[in-house]
Amino acid sequence: MKAAMKPRALLFLAILLVPGAAHAHVGDQDIVHDGAAGPYRLLVSVRPPQVIPGVAEVEVLSSDADVKVVKLVPLPLSGDGARFVPTADVATRVPGTAQSYVGRLWMMSAGSWQVRVTAEGDRGSGQLSVPVPALPLRTREMHRGLALALFAVVLFLGLGAASIAGASVREAQLPPGEAPDRKRRRRALLVTGATIAVVTAALYGGNKWWDAEAEGYSNYVYKPVQMKATGDAHGMDLELHDPGWLKSRKLDDLVPDHDHLMHLFVVRMPALDRIYHLHPEATEPARFHGAMPELPAGHYQLFGDIVHATGLPETAVATLDLPDEPGSPMGPDDAAGAAPPIATADRARREVPLASGGKVVWMKDATPFKAGRVDWLRFRVDEADGQPTHELELYMGMLGHAGILAHDASVFAHIHPTGSVPMASLAVLQGGDPHAGHHLDGAALPAEVRFPYSFPKPGTYRVFMQFKRRGKIETAAFDAQVE
Repeated sequence: MKAAMKPRALLFLAILLVPGAAHAHVGDQDIVHDGAAGPYRLLVSVRPPQVIPGVAEVEVLSSDADVKVVKLVPLPLSGDGARFVPTADVATRVPGTAQSYVGRLWMMSAGSWQVRVTAEGDRGSGQLSVPVPALPLRTREMHRGLALALFAVVLFLGLGAASIAGASVREAQLPPGEAPDRKRRRRALLVTGATIAVVTAALYGGNKWWDAEAEGYSNYVYKPVQMKATGDAHGMDLELHDPGWLKSRKLDDLVPDHDHLMHLFVVRMPALDRIYHLHPEATEPARFHGAMPELPAGHYQLFGDIVHATGLPETAVATLDLPDEPGSPMGPDDAAGAAPPIATADRARREVPLASGGKVVWMKDATPFKAGRVDWLRFRVDEADGQPTHELELYMGMLGHAGILAHDASVFAHIHPTGSVPMASLAVLQGGDPHAGHHLDGAALPAEVRFPYSFPKPGTYRVFMQFKRRGKIETAAFDAQVE
């Protein structure tokens, strides 16, 4: 921020002219949630601001054509602020569409927020609240051209003030047509110099104040929880560490998400040819231990998903280099998957055979993926005879889980058929209900698993889709190219 403010000496007056001067997921900020607002089905996408206070962009897509009005309001996720609801903003219908709405909402502080969506139509009204982590990710830089323009304005105003002060002493009280004498000119020079000194001192003080504010905000910028990992044949140990962000953040307030305090994804880099979805147990606050499965030797990237009691989700990242060693049996909810190295994989592949028989079919059409647009990732599980299966089971309360990873690990996301919102965050929102947001009860499950997702940037991604069939957790890997 300081570098962007140069030349610094005269820019504090710019504040009068210009106001304001990896979530949890790594490299992926957008929130996508599919849910019910009373009788209406809504797909809500929220792009939180990167600077707090800032404006979140909200898109709402209704599955029902009879929705007439969509209203939006931002609220803290819990506490008194969630009970006193301000006047909602009316979302704007996207031109040329009948079911798509957009809006912009201010989020004023860092932490756990919600966007409350109200849909009104022929069948009455309903509400859907979407948890949103509002995290200041950066400082907003001032454009160099604007900085130079403001410098010129401040220079003009400062010199103008000195000139006016000097003229007021030299000529203001003279009769018309009378020239100032030497004494008046000398006094005018002294007053002009004194005015320049005062203006310079004010600018210097303003610059110091600006620097202090910039440093204060740099401490306010989000710093992810750090994780240290060690492991051998006897198990894996993880230790979380707070690098110092908000004083309100704790590491002893974690709440279970799908019955586990941590969902740990272990991926071999750079091939992305092995993935493990593990659930280490907490041994004490901020410390976890879990069995070490039999991993082939290599360099591994670890992503640990956790959720705080405030509803704020975070993903801690670590690396681990492992030799070939015998491992331990995995837990009942743990899963492992293999795929070809991403550099040699067939990106057009739409079917993955399963070792237990049958296959997973990616039901993708010819429309290319586009960064920043919400798409449905649709997968169907077939039996060996080619027919859709009737034997899917809920896997940790959901029809499926998906891990999405950019080829260089710059993006990681753990999503569900309801979207990217952790169930634990929905539980905090709904008063601790551990089943908040679940749409299925385990009976008559379909063979198709759908995930709404917005790829954050162009590039090559690997999608690990996980599901449970006949008591066995299985993994299928596909590759996506995003424009």
